[in-house]
Amino acid sequence: MLQILMSDSNLLPSRPKLIAAAIMIIAALAIAALALTQWPTKGPIGSGTALIGGPFTMVNQKGEMVTEKNFEGHYTIYFFGYTFCPDVCPTELQVLTAALKELGPDGSKITPVFVSIDPERDKPKIIGEYVANFDSRLVGLTGTPEQLAAMARAFHVFYKKVPNAKDPQNYDMDHSSILYLMGPDGKFAKHFPYTTDAKALALELKSVLQG
Repeated sequence: MLQILMSDSNLLPSRPKLIAAAIMIIAALAIAALALTQWPTKGPIGSGTALIGGPFTMVNQKGEMVTEKNFEGHYTIYFFGYTFCPDVCPTELQVLTAALKELGPDGSKITPVFVSIDPERDKPKIIGEYVANFDSRLVGLTGTPEQLAAMARAFHVFYKKVPNAKDPQNYDMDHSSILYLMGPDGKFAKHFPYTTDAKALALELKSVLQG
C-alpha cells in the first residue's frame, strides 16, 4: 500500500503549487506587519488635550492692540457676546463678576475678558462703557471681522448675525454662551456652561486655583 501511495502523484501537491502558497503566506504576513505600524491597536490615538484657544490679535476698550501674550502668566476667563444682547450676555457677565467677588483676594488671580462677536457695532468706546457696568477688572475686546473670526475658530465659538427686515441696524446675534478658563500658560483649563450660577462657578474656580 505504501508503494501505491508514493506512486500516485495526484494525491500530493506539486512543487509550483507549494512555492505559490509560500509566497502568498509571506505576502500576507508582510501586509499584516505594515498594518500594525500604520494603525496601532493599543494606546491612545489623540493627545487628550482640548484644542481650544490659540494665537489671536484684537483691540481692547482703550484702543490698544492685544494678543494672547498679554494674558499669559495668570488665569484668564473668556466670554463671547455682544453689547446689544438683551439677556444672556448681561446675565452671564453678572454671574462671572459675582463669582470673582465671591473668591475674595483669589479673584484677582483671574482676568475676566469679554469678547465682542459684533465688531460692526461694538467699537472700543462702546465696549469700554459696557464692561465698566460690571467690573473694573473686566477687559473688553473687539476687532475686525477677520480678527474675530480667527479668534472664534480658535475657541470653537459659534456666532451668526440674525437680520432684522424692519430695522437693519437693530439686528440680533446668535451665539454660544460658554465661559472658557485658560491657564497661566495660555492653554485650556476648563469650560463652564451658561447654567452655572455664581456660587457654583466660584467653587469651580477656587478648585482650579488650588490645583
